[in-house]
Amino acid sequence: MIMEYIRHETELPKAVEEWGWKYHHLGVPTKEKKLDEIYLPQFKFYVSGFSTCPFGVEWMRFDEDCEMHPLIQTIPHLAFVVENLDKELLRPELNLLSPPNLPMDGIRVAMVEHHGAPIELMEFSEHS
Repeated sequence: MIMEYIRHETELPKAVEEWGWKYHHLGVPTKEKKLDEIYLPQFKFYVSGFSTCPFGVEWMRFDEDCEMHPLIQTIPHLAFVVENLDKELLRPELNLLSPPNLPMDGIRVAMVEHHGAPIELMEFSEHS
């Protein structure tokens, strides 16, 4: 088996160091109701915690009929801000889980998968 990328413990991940991605949040699926949940009806799930957590932890609670990919609903995801979402989606090491969409004004996102882990890519418009 050929390893495509090996990094030393003291090195930053390739996505940060070489590709220029910036950490934004950790999305954690939950079945528990949380304080101050915000419902996103277009996606059929609730989010909470992001605005008050200094580490960017965001809780996600999904409706039973939510159609998001099962990986997104069951496994925590890392979210990164990228300069050009369309360019990053061309990376061969990423598999698209959900195509680019607009969850809020000024924010365009897509969900990808790498080695079984869901990753959210976020592009902010100049006006956000």
